[in-house]
Amino acid sequence: MIDETTVDVVVVGAGISGLAVADQLTAAGVSVVVLEARQRPGGRLLTAAPCFDLGATWFWDGEHRVARMVERLGLATFDQHLDGDTMYEDANGVRRLAGNLIDAPAHRFAGGAAELANHLAAVLPDGCVRLGCAVEGVEDDGNHLTVTASDRRWRTQHVVLALAPSLAVTSIRLPTETPADLLRVAATTPVWMGQIAKIIAVYDEPFWRADGLAGAGISRVGPMQEIHDMAGPHGQPAALFGFAPAMHLGAQPEAQIREQLRRLFGAAAAQPDQLLIQDWSAERHTVPQQTASSRATSSADYSLYGHALYQRPALNGRLHWSSTETATRHPGHIEGALDAAHRVSTSILHAIE
Repeated sequence: MIDETTVDVVVVGAGISGLAVADQLTAAGVSVVVLEARQRPGGRLLTAAPCFDLGATWFWDGEHRVARMVERLGLATFDQHLDGDTMYEDANGVRRLAGNLIDAPAHRFAGGAAELANHLAAVLPDGCVRLGCAVEGVEDDGNHLTVTASDRRWRTQHVVLALAPSLAVTSIRLPTETPADLLRVAATTPVWMGQIAKIIAVYDEPFWRADGLAGAGISRVGPMQEIHDMAGPHGQPAALFGFAPAMHLGAQPEAQIREQLRRLFGAAAAQPDQLLIQDWSAERHTVPQQTASSRATSSADYSLYGHALYQRPALNGRLHWSSTETATRHPGHIEGALDAAHRVSTSILHAIE
């Protein structure tokens, strides 16, 4: 027999957007369950010990929702290192360019961005977040929605899809009443970071700073297209990180990466104490794997971010979209994920008044 529970709202996905929806709704007395396929909260907020961000890294001035949450949760932050010159490479070789040409003033989380999700999950009511609970389908009987995950069912008034829209429509059986135009838009909305590998090289010391470099790099050769300083406060722990299209990583990515670091930052850069590679395109709970296997990035239509169809709930106001891709402001940022969460929670609270 399948166990069935009744709850006001089911949130699919315990990334920062889904957790923020649950936080705002439970504070208003609404019963919520958050169903997360992974064995951890956070989604694309992923930190390797002690503080190396494999997903989201920064937030910026003017992103007030993140700033307020940081203050509320008592998290320590520090400013991104900016001082120094930029290394640039193209087919003609490597050059040093005056000043930091790619970094802007930004803030980092002292314990890593995953702290934001972990602390927010910890303040939710006991049992609110269910890990290792992959949602299989949503049914609509005209009065309620029913969410199925493994051998459990949740009967609810509202469902929030707090994961990348393309993943939602390819991994979850949605009701046949879901509008076809909405499904088409969702299926073709690119997953933020979905075709990117994030690479972190860890060192004993931030030696590039002593050489007057910012740790900033721009490359037309690759595999990393851009590189940044990822050292912690006061330069410790020391690290550089970069972004590479996953399709550009060959059979021996570590050798490629070490050689590129050597070209840009010298012999010491080619010998990191640790090399971390997070290929987001291979994350089945982030990216539809048929999309990842195609490695097709040239057709990605980022103008679909914040599409009008995401701004109003479907299925008579009961199916909501909350991820950074659905935000009209700061899409792709943590702030965008929180902005989408505010839109969704406000809509639900108005509906149940």
